[in-house]
Amino acid sequence: MDVKALEQLLQAVREGSLSVQQALQQLRVLPYENVEFARVDTHRALRTGFPEVVFCQGKTPEQVIAILERLGNRHRKVLATRASPELAAQVKERFPHVRYYDTARILALGENEPDSEIPQHRYVLVVAAGTSDLPVAEEAAVTASEMGSRVERLYDVGVAGLHRLLSQSEKLFAAHVLVVVAGMEGALPSVVGGLVSRPVIAVPTSVGYGAHFGGLAPLLTMLNSCAPGVAVVNIDNGFGAGYLAHVINKG
Repeated sequence: MDVKALEQLLQAVREGSLSVQQALQQLRVLPYENVEFARVDTHRALRTGFPEVVFCQGKTPEQVIAILERLGNRHRKVLATRASPELAAQVKERFPHVRYYDTARILALGENEPDSEIPQHRYVLVVAAGTSDLPVAEEAAVTASEMGSRVERLYDVGVAGLHRLLSQSEKLFAAHVLVVVAGMEGALPSVVGGLVSRPVIAVPTSVGYGAHFGGLAPLLTMLNSCAPGVAVVNIDNGFGAGYLAHVINKG
């Protein structure tokens, strides 16, 4: 249940179209619904503004579907991340209208509508160093978009060819918040942070050769950035970056 749904529920009680007991029946699962393998947080949208997001990796299809059913009964929008194509196919059998973003590995239930509280000119810009970084970049882009932000993309503009990035300076400068995704040495967020006056969310990826240490090298580079205004999320955490970008964009 989100804020809008709760307002509608209370309004119905005030108008007399819903009894107090009926309202209590709908509220009885707050703050969570206990199932055999999970405690589904049905209260999260009231606290944070967005429902609990399902992390699919490590869960069985039956578990994912059961959680989506409970969240879908109480929220207009539900997201599930790290969903494989095989899992997505099984979820689609239960929810025929679910959207699956294969590159981002995200499942989405409910309409993809812009957040009416965000001015139309504001947008999140997702910047990716290379094509190999696209799964993480798309996870960030789809997350922010499904949460209601306008999202623009700028891909394959890594530091090995800075002219590709600088030629898009107008798009960089107009963004309200930027998510910058890079593997290898992870230098791109520092470059972008030195160009723009908006917050930069850096995302290290596990893309690179041996001394890259599965994303640790770019993570440390980003954490040691000398450019102000750069914050860093965990390795491959496109979801976290997209979520934070939306929160900043909305604020």
